[in-house]
Amino acid sequence: MIPPSYTKAEASGIWVFLEQESGRLEGVALELLGRGRQLANEAETLLSGVLLGSDVEAAAQVALAAGADRVIVAEHPALAVYTTDAYTKVVGEIVVERRPDIFLLGATPNGRDLAGRLAVRLRTGLTADCTGLELEAETGLLLGRVTGFGGGVVAIIKCPEHRPQMATVRPGIFAPPELTAKPWGLIERVPVRLSRHEIRTEVVERALHEGLDLTKAERIVAGGRGTHGDFGPLRELAALIGAEVGATRVAVDEGWIERERQIGQTGYVTRPKLAVVCGVSGAMHFTVGVEAAECVVAINSDEEAPIFEQADYVIVDDLFSVLPSLIKQVRALESG
Repeated sequence: MIPPSYTKAEASGIWVFLEQESGRLEGVALELLGRGRQLANEAETLLSGVLLGSDVEAAAQVALAAGADRVIVAEHPALAVYTTDAYTKVVGEIVVERRPDIFLLGATPNGRDLAGRLAVRLRTGLTADCTGLELEAETGLLLGRVTGFGGGVVAIIKCPEHRPQMATVRPGIFAPPELTAKPWGLIERVPVRLSRHEIRTEVVERALHEGLDLTKAERIVAGGRGTHGDFGPLRELAALIGAEVGATRVAVDEGWIERERQIGQTGYVTRPKLAVVCGVSGAMHFTVGVEAAECVVAINSDEEAPIFEQADYVIVDDLFSVLPSLIKQVRALESG
């Protein structure tokens, strides 16, 4: 067995990688701080955030307000934008020096890239794309829940010996915490040692996509196989009630709708106040994407559809019969 960079006896505390963009924390960082705070309270340990960048004082303050006991800040012009070499070197050195027990990162493109590199460099394990995090009652070990095979299998994974116990978590899984007006934690700045020959990449130009983010939608109208490719009524209803249109993997794979609208294990995990689910059977790999919704209205012609088990309101009928009437009623309310 390959020895870890440090032993579990030397490890302590829960860490969260605080991914930021232009000095502002990404949503998944806040979500992980919220869940990390709960786990740290349960384990009676400290919660720390690791923040890299340039001019990130405001982001550090937000992290404290979100529940971190400490924010470890590494600032350098070369860290203003994420690059694999720089971030892996700096975070890896901080981890080896400070020796956290648990290290959580967002399952974003940058988070996944960094987590994989760190796991190899630190000689530890990595539970990727988790949809749940718990502590094992008997041992205090981190348990990461991961679904696979289209949602047909749920695996609970732990890392008994190697440290840190690392996991990446899908955005939208956990709710962000309420920010406290008077945070009491501390900000600790660490020196950054980067030489030119260690950085093999340079960001010459960046283009940020300001597109759809289903994880922030308060209302969603989602369709599946039962739409037979006709999302017209769903889009019309969504426009009337100020909702975003979502879809199952089947609808996306068939080319009926854009991939950025996919909900579920291989898409987005959402937390809307209202989800109207049309023509969706309700397989687990989809329902994980709407199970945190405050209210689910399911429309399906199959009275045995599994989606009804997740729904607060059930309509057993063809969606093409139901939606026109529903749209008419909404229009009447608006005009009346």
